[in-house]
Formats: sequence, structure tokens, C-alpha cells
Amino acid sequence: MKRFRKLLLASLALLFLASLAHGQTIQKDYLSNLEADKIRDAETPNERIKLFLTFADDRLKKFQYELDHPSQTRHSEILNYLMNSYIGCVDDASDLIQEGIEKQQNIRAGIDLMSNKAKEFLEILKKISADAKEIEIYKFNLDDAIEGTQDAISDAEKAKKNVAPAPTRRKN
Repeated sequence: MKRFRKLLLASLALLFLASLAHGQTIQKDYLSNLEADKIRDAETPNERIKLFLTFADDRLKKFQYELDHPSQTRHSEILNYLMNSYIGCVDDASDLIQEGIEKQQNIRAGIDLMSNKAKEFLEILKKISADAKEIEIYKFNLDDAIEGTQDAISDAEKAKKNVAPAPTRRKN
């Protein structure tokens, strides 16, 4: 009977520790529930592209803040999470542009926004790389972000040429 109690107590302790560890892990999905709801509620591809680029901008600002004000715990995890989240947002915005072109949707505003914002993002990323503050922690993700942003810029420039022409009004 004593063995059973000890085994039960040990099992409960392990379950408790596992739940604590799970509660402290960084969310793997790079969008919060509120952000995912905003994306789902957006009615047009242009709105979705704008939201993804807004979220990417937010991740870059948080990344810069974390570099300047390091967290006491999990600093490297937070930096890598924010950079991966940035990459995910830019990639999803770029995917929406490609999808919009395939479906011949009017996504000119989204393409223009991507072209402008991605150039701003690239400048920020290159500045982070040049400053090289704690770069050994996040260098791989930073290089991936720079490459992904450059790809997004070139995709946006190609998309400008491939997007369906604007509807023309006929004069009577």
C-alpha cells in the first residue's frame, strides 16, 4: 500500500512539473490568437498582406527592444523566436501575393506595400547585422531573414509586372 502511494505521489509530481514546463514554453505558432483572428477576418488579400507586414514590423521592433533590454531568462530563445516569427510573417505575405496573382485578384496595393516595407525591413536587418550585438545567438535566423526579405522584394518586383491590369472604364 505504501508503494502504491509513493508511486501515485511521484506520478502526480511528474504531471505537475510537466504542466509547469509546458506553460512556460514559447508558443510555436508565430501568430497570437488575436492576430490569427484578424487575418481570418480580413476580407481581401490586400488587407491580409497589410496585416502580415504589420505583424512582421512588430516582430522586428520587439527584436530590437530585446537586444537593447535583454530578458533575464530565455534571452536567446526570445531573440530566435522573434526572428523566426518575422520570417514567417514576411513569407506568408509573399505567399498571399503569389496566390493573388494566380487567382488574378487585384492586389496592387499589397504588392506596393510589400515592396516598400520589405526594403525598410532589409535596411533594419542589415543594420542589426552590422551592429553584430550578440550575433552568435541568432546569426542563422538573421541570415535567413535577410535572404527571405530579399526574396520578398524580388518577388514583389516580379509581381508588379505579372499582376492583372486594372479594369478600364469605357467612355461613351
